[in-house]
Amino acid sequence: MLEQTIKQLPSSPGIYQYFDKNSRLLYIGKAKNLSNRVKSYWQFTPTLCANSNLSLRIKKMIEQTVSMNYIVVNSEHDALILENSLIKQLNPKYNILLRDDKTYPYIYLDKSQKYPRFDITRKIINSKDILYYGPYSIGARDILDSVYELTKLVQKKGCLKSKKLCLYHQIDKCLGPCELPVTKERYQEEIDKATSYIKNKKTLIHKLQEKMEFYADEMRFEEAAELRDRVQKISRSEITSDIDFATNEDYDIFAVRNTSSKAVVVRIFMRSGKIISSSHDYININEGFDENELLFRALLDFYKDIKPPIIAPILISKDLEELNLLQEHLSRIFERKASISRPLRGKRKDLIELAILNADELLNRDKNVNNTKILHEIQELCSLEKLPSRVEVFDNSHMSGVATVGAMIVYENSKFDKKSYRTYHLEAKDEYAQMRETLTKRVNSFTKSSPPDLWILDGGATLLKLAIEILNSSSVFIDVIAISKEKVDAKAHRAKGKANDIIYTKDDLFRLKNSDKRLQWVQNLRDEAHRSAITFHKKTKLKLDQESKLLNMYGISEAKVKKLLQHFGTFNELKNLSIEEISTVLNVKDAKTIKEYYK
Repeated sequence: MLEQTIKQLPSSPGIYQYFDKNSRLLYIGKAKNLSNRVKSYWQFTPTLCANSNLSLRIKKMIEQTVSMNYIVVNSEHDALILENSLIKQLNPKYNILLRDDKTYPYIYLDKSQKYPRFDITRKIINSKDILYYGPYSIGARDILDSVYELTKLVQKKGCLKSKKLCLYHQIDKCLGPCELPVTKERYQEEIDKATSYIKNKKTLIHKLQEKMEFYADEMRFEEAAELRDRVQKISRSEITSDIDFATNEDYDIFAVRNTSSKAVVVRIFMRSGKIISSSHDYININEGFDENELLFRALLDFYKDIKPPIIAPILISKDLEELNLLQEHLSRIFERKASISRPLRGKRKDLIELAILNADELLNRDKNVNNTKILHEIQELCSLEKLPSRVEVFDNSHMSGVATVGAMIVYENSKFDKKSYRTYHLEAKDEYAQMRETLTKRVNSFTKSSPPDLWILDGGATLLKLAIEILNSSSVFIDVIAISKEKVDAKAHRAKGKANDIIYTKDDLFRLKNSDKRLQWVQNLRDEAHRSAITFHKKTKLKLDQESKLLNMYGISEAKVKKLLQHFGTFNELKNLSIEEISTVLNVKDAKTIKEYYK
């Protein structure tokens, strides 16, 4: 069947998907010519098998492949877009997935304003009078706040509208153009000063340190501490360099380095001949690792499909096999020809060497060794397909069927990623249906937020099976484990310090000692999910109680409110119902009262 599918492939552009014997997605690839590309993986005599000149990684993947699908598209560029989208949604075993979905902020100045002020944006503003500075990986807000600390610009957007001097003028932080006759030349002096701080971090940090010392001498310790923290944050994105560019050149620099267990992507941004910021991402190496693909994905994911405010030539640390395709793709986004090159000499090569030096340093000083050790132990214990670098943990909470909520917490790079936490209002009444609703909501969001390496559920074998069924129906593979409290006399038992919980996998269950680090690691994540769910439940319950009291004042009793919520789920649902719908639960008089209340 597989051989027949391969031999009948069209010579059209498209994407192809390889699956293993369990129908698990192994790999998604793109092709200008599907027939030629896919056939290059295989030899057909004497039997269908992996081509002998493939890399060990690809050969291992082909040996696991028992079936394939393909989708025909109009062009190679369309294939690139579809491939990238599907990789993010489905997280195949042998593809590299970068989860850095954030866009980087820029500081901008609108010169068309009479008294312009600096602000932050993450996208292009439709005006020819905008000046951009950036991008900034971290510290953009701190730089902006520092500029307003050290200059006398208009501090807030609404200041000029008041046409009346405010506190900022009184404390000598604003020239007061809202009321005073400030000349354009005088205000420009402050703009120039602010611009010099934005362009030169060393000058900015030096000025902040001077002001910090002044505050300390004046015993204004809180303000001094605030500036100290700001200096530290601004300094964190700083890479020092002795490279001297005589001209005002801009470059985006990308480098990839790896050890046997970890890779790192480094991005450095040079503007006007000075390095203004940098960022990096660690990648735990698994069977899907390929340095060329990692660099390709890093470029594809950084620029996404949004034209950046500043378009700079791109320097890369190694040659790319599909450079022309990437240049064509970025040229469409930039709306002009994209420049991507690997410099071999001169100062541009020195920039690449600087990026590689920092990448090697990041790998050497990576502090997650102990964390990686426990991750490998969890992977081995639970027979996980991937090292669980990013983990999502789920729990639900309610009180007698009221204020039913779900929570998802995220653990990555040795810490809880609280910006990625999610909470859900649920309508389901029992634990099984609640978890189904929570997990389904998460699966539906994979198009916006890529799947993790591992799910952990607060529950037993039944909920574990449910999660696997939901994922299978969505053609997404994620390792799943569950953890439940041990039962004593048919009741969940949790004695402090003796929490002998049970870990469930698809094929086994483990009763580890409560001193086992692997159990403690899973318990720690489960407890954080429980805390998040309980916190959100309490907030929801408080809001419901307040709404209930208001309805009580209109003559709807607590018992009737509870009956409504048990039937319809939330007050938000109740607001949108008709009198006829409400009267299916309460009488018509009460239904009219409730509709009158919500009017």
